Amino acid sequence: TRAAEGISINKGLFVLGQCVSALAEQRPKFKRKPPFRDSKLTRLLQDSLGGNSRTIMIACCSPADFNLEETVNTLRYATQARNIKTSATANKVQTISQEEAMKLKR
Repeated sequence: TRAAEGISINKGLFVLGQCVSALAEQRPKFKRKPPFRDSKLTRLLQDSLGGNSRTIMIACCSPADFNLEETVNTLRYATQARNIKTSATANKVQTISQEEAMKLKR
């Protein structure tokens, strides 16, 4: 039903906000593990948000007066997302044996 679908979408967005907050936290005393497993959305974005990758997030804002509250919330979220620090490194294998190469080809 539409109600269940709306609830699921809102839960996913809520958990995404929690993950971004946890990843953006810089004070060691308040650092916590992001709840990636709490929704399908965050499970899919787990590698992009906190993994070995570079991620770009785009925040869409509206200049209209009636969208002021939503625009402010979007900018707060974008600021938190900007504070996430990840380091992407290339996944290179120097040398592998013939046996390992055959396993990878399967």
